Amino acid sequence: MLKPETDDMGKYLQMSGIIDFGHDLVRAAAEEVRCCLEQASGCSETEYVKTAFEYVRDAFPHSFDLLRSGKPVSRVSCRASDVLLNGHGICYAKSHLLAALLRIAGIPAGFCYQKLRFSDEDPSLVLHAVNAVYLYSLGKWIRLDARGNRKDVNAQFSTGREFLAFPVRPELGEQDGLIIYAEPAHNVIEALAKSKTLYDLMENLPYEV
Repeated sequence: MLKPETDDMGKYLQMSGIIDFGHDLVRAAAEEVRCCLEQASGCSETEYVKTAFEYVRDAFPHSFDLLRSGKPVSRVSCRASDVLLNGHGICYAKSHLLAALLRIAGIPAGFCYQKLRFSDEDPSLVLHAVNAVYLYSLGKWIRLDARGNRKDVNAQFSTGREFLAFPVRPELGEQDGLIIYAEPAHNVIEALAKSKTLYDLMENLPYEV
């Protein structure tokens, strides 16, 4: 069961230097989400969350996926606005952008961290970020994974059964993170801040919240 770290819902609506929804780029992105909904079927809470999630998931590739495909990318995104500026981000940065797009609309959003193997070739455990979103219309938290899909990843919006990017394999030492943090983990921000390139970031990925 998901466990908010605080009962103060206002904590999940705050703006910060990382969740910078006062930035012009983030405000414009939120308006783009609203416009897409208005042209479709309206703008209910659930529809806004789904559209914002799919926008972050699909419009901004995962930085490491770009590297693996041979694209010449190097900038490390951290703030929500960085993802919009750079056009990509890893799971941490993309979770910051999704939180910003939800909080600017008055929808509480936080962060959960799973411990997963970096890859089948590299068994070291690293943190993987997903968002937790509170839906007032349903009276509950749900988790969404905006990491970005590929052949072996199929994360989807769902208010029932979760469809996250990766299955958690406890037999391999992996752990599911059920605590909903109001702000990004300090170790995550530190890793992003001290990494000058994406190659540095691969070496600096945290394994503890």
